[in-house]
Amino acid sequence: MAISNPYQSYQQNSVNTASPGELTLMLYNGCLKFIHLAKKAIINKNIEEKNTNIQKAQKIIQELMVTLNMDLEISKNMMSLYDYMNRRLMEANIQNDTSILDEVEGLVTEFRDTWKEVIQINRQKQFSQGGQA
Repeated sequence: MAISNPYQSYQQNSVNTASPGELTLMLYNGCLKFIHLAKKAIINKNIEEKNTNIQKAQKIIQELMVTLNMDLEISKNMMSLYDYMNRRLMEANIQNDTSILDEVEGLVTEFRDTWKEVIQINRQKQFSQGGQA
């Protein structure tokens, strides 16, 4: 019987036990990782690796689009921004343009940082409500 990789086990457990908010944060972080790897691949003139990583970033953006609750007005605005980021990633892939990747990275970073704040605020609210019970 093969011994599993402890890091892989930890990663799998963290995904399986994460809240929906934490999963969204993981998606943003993954997207940023793939954008960074794509930029590195463009610099190193590794077209296949660039393509693979941009497509992974696009899949994450598409997953974020699918999970939006379109009954909320803010989701309609987010959908437009996600669609824009997805189109820009396609352009970056076609043009081998790191400046486009920088632009999308900035947008994803803003989303991620805002989402992180929301999670922290919700945790503080839960903690303060739990402490009063």
